[in-house]
Amino acid sequence: MAFIWSEAVVETASRCQITDLQLKRLKNVVRRAYDNVPHYRRTIQAAGVHPDDLVSLEGLAQFPFTTKADLRDRYPYDMFAVPLDDVVRIHASSGTTGKPTVVGYTRRDIKTWARLVARSIRAAGGTRRDKMHIAYGYGLFTGGLGMHYGAEALGCAVVPVGGGMTERQVQLINDFRPDIISVTPSYLLAIADEFDRQGVDARSCSLRLALCGAEPWSEAMRSEIERRLGLAALDIYGLSELMGPGVGQEFAATRDGPTIWEDHFLPEVIDPATGAVLPDGQLGELVLTSLTREAMPVIRYRTRDLTRLLPGTVTNMRRIERIRARSDDMLIIRGVNVFPTQIEEALIADPLLAPNYLIEVDRPDRLDTVRVTVEARTALTTEERDCVERRAEQAIKARVGVTTTVEVMARGAIASSQGKAVRVIDRRRKE
Repeated sequence: MAFIWSEAVVETASRCQITDLQLKRLKNVVRRAYDNVPHYRRTIQAAGVHPDDLVSLEGLAQFPFTTKADLRDRYPYDMFAVPLDDVVRIHASSGTTGKPTVVGYTRRDIKTWARLVARSIRAAGGTRRDKMHIAYGYGLFTGGLGMHYGAEALGCAVVPVGGGMTERQVQLINDFRPDIISVTPSYLLAIADEFDRQGVDARSCSLRLALCGAEPWSEAMRSEIERRLGLAALDIYGLSELMGPGVGQEFAATRDGPTIWEDHFLPEVIDPATGAVLPDGQLGELVLTSLTREAMPVIRYRTRDLTRLLPGTVTNMRRIERIRARSDDMLIIRGVNVFPTQIEEALIADPLLAPNYLIEVDRPDRLDTVRVTVEARTALTTEERDCVERRAEQAIKARVGVTTTVEVMARGAIASSQGKAVRVIDRRRKE
């Protein structure tokens, strides 16, 4: 008897059933992209392959990658596979480094997205009886509306606060008593700071669960969030180019990295330098192919997120190691590869330092310099500050092998992000 796929059995499907479904959907999506998106027709032909050549999941490795530059170059609608009359929603990235990347959704795409976010909330331990406080930005950014529709699909009562107005965030948490908060990890710590400023113990608030995403965050930051707010902080994974939040979710029962919803997304991990597909378990760049999107199918999208593909634990769908770095966030300092999260981990290990920091890289002459400013948790004397600065410099040197200058600032001196945190300013001249 043929296997009947449904949301009700997604977590009990065998690995063979999952891969059979993936191949069926992969063939369909590659054919639709080839037939309806001129960019894919050109690049697939240039690679010397054809949709009919796709007879196994491994055969996808012969097809070309899609990059953020491809999406920007075809701004606004040239990556759509359906007429604009069939598109019911348009989102876009911020475009801070160039043209924004535009994504479109059909009515079915929106329903699929809502179901996957609802699945993610449930995997994290949420239920229809919960109230969700959404502190992601609404508008063109996918975070706010993506979480909103998914929470409603699960049956949650939604508090659509959006980003910013930190003082009001605390007031609404205290007054409305939500169970779940959806937010970037860096902004959740800013909310914790506001609790402290108001003299309220954040651990006494109603929140029991935080769904954090949209930026890499370290295990040390997770511990900081959980300690200060008295809740469980779990990772929800997503990206606008593929859908938005809800591409994968960390399960409450295991807390071992997001499970990729493989019935809708096919993951690969590649060597960032060569593009070669790596075996499961090896560290590399995550590449994702959408399997069910109608308006804008995406084939082999290079996410720039560095991770490993690992066996499933709660389900037979594979999971990824929690994203802690991106290949495009990597700094090469005097020949050493450095990720901001490595510096973050060194800073947070000091109990006198808060997890709000900024890394500034410059090259005034021929040598790279790195200046790290970080906030102190409490007021320090000049002598204490000098001691903490030297200790932080030694910790960073020991962890990443790079000499830095650390300056400890008073609490609140570094502007807190209301969206994705800006952690690095690179002022070096372009070679």
